Amino acid sequence: MNIKTPKLTVVGAGPGDLDLITLKAIKAIESADVILYDALINEELLKYASKKAELIFVGKRKGCYSFQQDQINELIVSRAKSHGHVVRLKGGDPFIFGRGAEEIDYARQFGLETYVVPGITSAIAVPAYQGIPLTKRGASESFWVITGTTKAHKLSNDVVLAAKSTATVVILMGMSKLNEIVKVFSAEGKQDTAVAIIQNGTTQDEKFGVGTISTISKVVEEKQLSSPAIIVIGDVVKERVVLNSIYKDFAVA
Repeated sequence: MNIKTPKLTVVGAGPGDLDLITLKAIKAIESADVILYDALINEELLKYASKKAELIFVGKRKGCYSFQQDQINELIVSRAKSHGHVVRLKGGDPFIFGRGAEEIDYARQFGLETYVVPGITSAIAVPAYQGIPLTKRGASESFWVITGTTKAHKLSNDVVLAAKSTATVVILMGMSKLNEIVKVFSAEGKQDTAVAIIQNGTTQDEKFGVGTISTISKVVEEKQLSSPAIIVIGDVVKERVVLNSIYKDFAVA
């Protein structure tokens, strides 16, 4: 008879680099009875799971969903009641475009204990790995982080508002809307504003392209950049610092 307390821990797995995960997140993975994990996590993190833990892939790959969100919600509750501790492992930070709060709200309705472990968001870490500071004195006093595609599959109107500001603009999930983004910034007279696009950031498969609003579409085509990628728009792109390769200098034996 199962006497384990049904509970859910929503865990941020970080942006991709295996080492960019918190100790608290690893402890949660180690204690999980069931792990529901997404496509953008580094699957090497699953090595921390107990051999008895059930591992279930619930992510999206190439536009195909293995589970719809309502099915994931139901799976969280059913597995928590039958197995005990469910860890919902999500890329980046689960409260930044990660639907972590939605899953917790659902689980609470069924009496589950709920916890969250914040993760390092790709919105900050991915530009940092390319030496791009999102804020820098004389270049940017603030930054926006915006989803490129809304629930209605349209470009967020916040992009229009951000384009009117002097802030750094970081757009997640925006590659399919790149032409629209270029039009928005061009309409504000920002054709010469610097742009960086980083694909598979913080991983060894990382690809990088830099240009301006007027040239970035051509750069994407030449370098064959695609999702998953982050778009960074602003003067800070020109303020890149020089970094050594973190993979060479901090390699784990």
